[in-house]
Amino acid sequence: MKLGKVELCHFLQLIALFLCFSGTSQAELPRSRSKPYFQSGRSRTKRSWVWNQFFVLEEYMGSDPLYVGKLHSDVDKGDGSIKYILSGEGASSIFIIDENTGDIHATKRLDREEQAYYTLRAQALDRLTNKPVEPESEFVIKIQDINDNEPKFLDGPYTAGVPEMSPVGTSVVQVTATDADDPTYGNSARVVYSILQGQPYFSVEPKTGVIKTALPNMDREAKDQYLLVIQAKDMVGQNGGLSGTTSVTVTLTDVNDNPPRFPRRSYQYNVPESLPVASVVARIKAADADIGVNAEMEYKIVDGDGLGIFKISADKDTQEGIITIQKELDFESKTSYTLRIEAANRDADPRFLSLGPFSDTTTVKIIVEDVDEPPEFSSPLYPMAVSEATQVGNVIGTVAAHDPDSSNSPVRYSIDRNTDLERYFNIDANSGVITTAKSLDRETNAVHNITVLAMESQNPSQVGRGYVAITILDINDNAPEFAMDYETTVCENAQPGQVIQKISAVDKDEPSNGHQFYFSLTTDATNNHNFSLKDNKDNTASILTRRNGFRRQEQSVYYLPIFIVDSGSPSLSSTNTLTIRVCDCDADGIAQTCNAEAYVLPAGLSTGALIAILACVLTLLVLILLIVTMRRRKKEPLIFDEERDIRENIVRYDDEGGGEEDTEAFDMAALRNLNVRDTKTRRDVTPEIQFLSRPTFKSIPDNVIFREFIWERLKEADVDPGAPPYDSLQTYAFEGNGSVAESLSSLDSISSNSDQNYDYLSDWGPRFKRLADMYGNGPESLYS
Repeated sequence: MKLGKVELCHFLQLIALFLCFSGTSQAELPRSRSKPYFQSGRSRTKRSWVWNQFFVLEEYMGSDPLYVGKLHSDVDKGDGSIKYILSGEGASSIFIIDENTGDIHATKRLDREEQAYYTLRAQALDRLTNKPVEPESEFVIKIQDINDNEPKFLDGPYTAGVPEMSPVGTSVVQVTATDADDPTYGNSARVVYSILQGQPYFSVEPKTGVIKTALPNMDREAKDQYLLVIQAKDMVGQNGGLSGTTSVTVTLTDVNDNPPRFPRRSYQYNVPESLPVASVVARIKAADADIGVNAEMEYKIVDGDGLGIFKISADKDTQEGIITIQKELDFESKTSYTLRIEAANRDADPRFLSLGPFSDTTTVKIIVEDVDEPPEFSSPLYPMAVSEATQVGNVIGTVAAHDPDSSNSPVRYSIDRNTDLERYFNIDANSGVITTAKSLDRETNAVHNITVLAMESQNPSQVGRGYVAITILDINDNAPEFAMDYETTVCENAQPGQVIQKISAVDKDEPSNGHQFYFSLTTDATNNHNFSLKDNKDNTASILTRRNGFRRQEQSVYYLPIFIVDSGSPSLSSTNTLTIRVCDCDADGIAQTCNAEAYVLPAGLSTGALIAILACVLTLLVLILLIVTMRRRKKEPLIFDEERDIRENIVRYDDEGGGEEDTEAFDMAALRNLNVRDTKTRRDVTPEIQFLSRPTFKSIPDNVIFREFIWERLKEADVDPGAPPYDSLQTYAFEGNGSVAESLSSLDSISSNSDQNYDYLSDWGPRFKRLADMYGNGPESLYS
């Protein structure tokens, strides 16, 4: 296969160049599958030269397919017996071939930036047999670039900073634009940079895109930010080239090029003399146009008469100078102070020292104002001492206070009773003399710390405080006593002269030379035959046995009175009793048991006897519990069927009238029959319901009737097994039997099957007229 005429010219030029270098008479260019090819029925033929590369421009916008090139085989005689086929990347979808002529066309718009080349394969086939007449050839279609992409700043927009006052040419930042066109073909991807906005302050290198300062001494305090617009244009900046832009924000960073300056040359402040130490007197600030660390200040007092009274320090947040008090102010001593204060930058830049001194000074005058001050005591603490034996009203000491103001107001004294709750002391209001008000006891409280108040007579709100420490001096007023409660034992097998206890004493008093105690037995105990006492002369004493053969059966406890005397003046003494128990000891002399009853028990009862007694007592207790339980069960009422006990069935209804239904729930005859009473029925037996007709009563005085009624009920309650075992209130409903009209209740109507006749009501008088009208059968009652 071979190419068209144009492609052939290029190919021949390449062959000529190759022959010049190789020195051969014949040159072969790359061939696709350049092996001899044999066809059946034919002699061996030599394969034709093949051009294996085509070029086509990208971005073709025509309506017809774009012609790429032509493939041709020497076997093709032009008679239509050969057909060409195309395969590989983009075959049929992008590139098509005329199977008769071998012309290749592109049917779609091509973009080199998407794909730079396509690799395809072509083959010539016999149209009749569909067999290849030549081997398959591979070739490449390269997309030729055009300038269709503008430069782009992929990292934009940019931000950068440069110190203020930088020299010309100081590098700020580098910008970079990329062009998607082919950098190896033409100038489509060759970019140059220019600045569209930001002159004359900045410039840009055309080839590298480095932005630099273009003016000297740019001051941040005048303008701290600049907006630059940088353009990148391809085709080396020529006309017709494409361009892109980006923005660059350049911020001038601060340097220490401005010295601090006080806005005023002098300041004046008034402070009260009562202002506490460490209080803030004033705040001053030196102005500095710089920011951050370049504006940090240091303040100091360089001169003045208040160097030891005031101090100044810098506030790290506000960079203010804070003037505070170091010592208390006193208007009466000094009324004003003058300070000369200097402010300087903490870190000065040597490059800008020529701009002037980076410090400034100002004068601060402080006026002390007079304040009505409370009285002051001549001493912050008054130590005093008094004997605990002193009498009530004796003088202990004196305190003194005065008014420090020029008015020198008189002072009155008092004791803060919160510090003297027991009111042991008094003070004279005018002289400040402290006296005792109650008897003192060193052992109760050895030191009294009280607060004395001094008030101005003209202004009682001004109160000064003084502190008095009163120490109570000791006297010998407490007798010695045992140091502890001793538990002394003596073994039954103890030998004479054996030490069984070592004792010591304590005394609440505190003599200046220390305690010295003397121990001895009392006169009554001196001649005892059991124990003796030895004074060890070191404030201790030893108790010794005088004999052996102690027996618990004879005496289990001994009481030994001991006499103790102290060395005070006058000396005091006390008698303390030491309890000594006789114990059974082991071989090492350690007490095992000290109970004397242990020997008495075996002589009376043995262990078996004790167990038998306990068993009998336990059996009696069980029997008693069973008897009590059985008696309680007998007293409990038996359970019965509540549904059948109609005596305790309560019927609730809302109708006003009685009628025949009332008798179904209650037997009212039982309340009226006083003469004939049934025997009390047991609650565990269901009573029978009986309907009794109205009984005929003989005429009995009302009080007798009621007395008999109550007496019957009382006897029933006495014999009732279900009655509560305590006095209770019994309530009965009984209306008597002395009424002429007898009972008006309709409960008795059940005893008669005929209608009741109520005509007799009209004969009872005007009180029963309303009932006669309601129940009478007369014609006038029907319409009343």
